[in-house]
Amino acid sequence: MPSTEDELLEAIARELAVRDERVVVGVGDDAAVVRPGEGDLVLTVDALVEGTHLPRGELPSPVDLGHRAIAVAASDVAAMGASPRLALAALTLCPSAQAGWILQLVGAMRDACAGLGAVLVGGNLARGAELSLAVTVVGGVAPGGAVLRSGARPGDVVVVTGELGSAAAGRRLLAAGGPLDEADRLAVQRALRPRARVLEGRALAAAGATAMIDVSDGFALDLARLCRASGVGARVRTADLPAGQRARPDEVLGGGEDYELLATLPPPAVPTARDEVAALGTALTCVGEIVAGAGVIAVDAEGGAAPLPPVGWDHLA
Repeated sequence: MPSTEDELLEAIARELAVRDERVVVGVGDDAAVVRPGEGDLVLTVDALVEGTHLPRGELPSPVDLGHRAIAVAASDVAAMGASPRLALAALTLCPSAQAGWILQLVGAMRDACAGLGAVLVGGNLARGAELSLAVTVVGGVAPGGAVLRSGARPGDVVVVTGELGSAAAGRRLLAAGGPLDEADRLAVQRALRPRARVLEGRALAAAGATAMIDVSDGFALDLARLCRASGVGARVRTADLPAGQRARPDEVLGGGEDYELLATLPPPAVPTARDEVAALGTALTCVGEIVAGAGVIAVDAEGGAAPLPPVGWDHLA
């Protein structure tokens, strides 16, 4: 087992050794050298921090953490209709993190990247009082260009992939402790190992999505952001929101960390988008319409309408 930083870095380099035409120089030098390929690139960075995203004073499963860290960063790439290509990871190690745990984490990140068609090409190690993991992902954009938040138009249909609120329900169930049934375990899995909807994002982009955002901070908050960026409003049928089996209504609207895709489509594009996403094993649900004006209106099952507050996670609140 490695006992010095250099020995650990050499072990990580062996763990990440890969032959890939995109990688000229991988882990082991001062920086990676890559061939980005053709077309535009999208770049994003996301961080998981102890006490905010991770339990304080508790070392998480390195496999769960590695997959989650890659997924949450790759989800931003997916929301642009792009495909992850390369990743970098900057890890700040708390005192309890030992070499074996670190190597498991690196292996999990490598595997998570491979599952998305990407390569983990390097990063940084440091010691600190608390654990944090920041991942940068570089993605390639399809020929039609990146899908932005700002393209929604009145008359577009609001759609969402998968289900909402499961991750928040899973976090609640983990905090409560106690026995879990099958539906509980599925919710917990959504919290520990979210999926980046990369193929779904590409399918929505190809079908003609006019705007897209990933549901990282909560459906209501992220829809409000999309509407504000596009200069439009929206009407949402709350009864149609695809709620996770264990999710409460507040978790569906503002629980966050579902990493589903929220998109807008011209009405004629909806059947194709639904079929293409369904072919990937994921449901695509129509939940409302884009309207002229500003703000989001929630319409209940009886037809009652009221403003939908932008509830969700705010790091500065």
